[in-house]
Amino acid sequence: MKINFCSNCVMPDTKPGVWLDDRGFCNACRAKEIKSEIDWDARYNDLEAIVEDIKQAEHPFYDCIVPVSGGKDSWYQAAMLAERFGLKVLCVTLGAHLPTTEGIENLNNMIKDLNVDHMKVTIKPSVFRKIRKKCLVQQGEPNWAEHCAMFSSVVNTALIYEVPLVVWGEDIAFEFGGLQRSDSKPSAIAIDKSDLIKEKTIFDWLDEDISDRDIFFYKYPEYEKLEQAGVKSIYLGHYLRWYGRQNYEFVKPRGFVGRKAGPLPGNYLNYDNIDEKLCEINIWFKYLKFGFWRATDQTCYDIWNDRLSRSDAVQIVNNLQDEKPFNDLEDFLAFHMISRSEFDETVDRFRNKDLWKYESGEWTLKNRLV
Repeated sequence: MKINFCSNCVMPDTKPGVWLDDRGFCNACRAKEIKSEIDWDARYNDLEAIVEDIKQAEHPFYDCIVPVSGGKDSWYQAAMLAERFGLKVLCVTLGAHLPTTEGIENLNNMIKDLNVDHMKVTIKPSVFRKIRKKCLVQQGEPNWAEHCAMFSSVVNTALIYEVPLVVWGEDIAFEFGGLQRSDSKPSAIAIDKSDLIKEKTIFDWLDEDISDRDIFFYKYPEYEKLEQAGVKSIYLGHYLRWYGRQNYEFVKPRGFVGRKAGPLPGNYLNYDNIDEKLCEINIWFKYLKFGFWRATDQTCYDIWNDRLSRSDAVQIVNNLQDEKPFNDLEDFLAFHMISRSEFDETVDRFRNKDLWKYESGEWTLKNRLV
């Protein structure tokens, strides 16, 4: 199996949902062309209308919920809603079980900077561990557990506290080229069916170890119930131009800190997903399955926003993509209560042998980015 790469960026056609057109452009590069024709002033006005309706309703507690990790994007989201649009914001965090020093510092700095109320939902560690381990061993995607819990806990919190609006960041299917669509849409009410979740639900993981009583914050509310309660959910990136590097540049002078030891292995940026220690191995499994991971994602994002040339991206990706994110591997193994041999067996099972070859005692991709 040969990997074909986008002629404009460096995204491979092995990414689920990606297809290359007659020019060799991928979904995300076509999305860039679509975004260049969007009337952003009109979309800003649409957002202002949503905000005005909420203000006039005079909700008793909060105007909106912003899911936050303390990362660059959620900090930017909360700042826009609280400061530019003047909404009373409740920030909600899905608690990290293995937070980094930078993650703790950034979350604390964000709350102090924005002066907003903040709530943390922490999933029972034993349940969280069991579900993550199942996701790792059975589908090579342990972070499915976080994504499911994050989407569901935030929206359930909106129901509990009668908050009319949940504001997410970017629509990843549109921004990054994914499975679902090639156009932007405002509503995020079906975020539980996004590319990060697909068609699975928490009920797919129930067994004698995990019961229905354990998974309240994993169960996404029924759409009809949300509609009856008047809870809406939107992507801020539909209304405002979205670019992670600009978000970073916005929050850095306000107290956001990048990774003090420099970029993580396989990364070319020092500020991307640095909140906790369980994420990078999940992303690395994309390399095993599809032949790309962090360096490709990060350089493509800069290409799409005219901050990097394709030739420079090729060099960066080829220099970085073979690095292994094993700096926190011992913590990862201990948290999931699995041995190194069990981990290695899982890695081998999910390595796509159509893309990889074994020579001289090591695995390498059959064809490299050019």
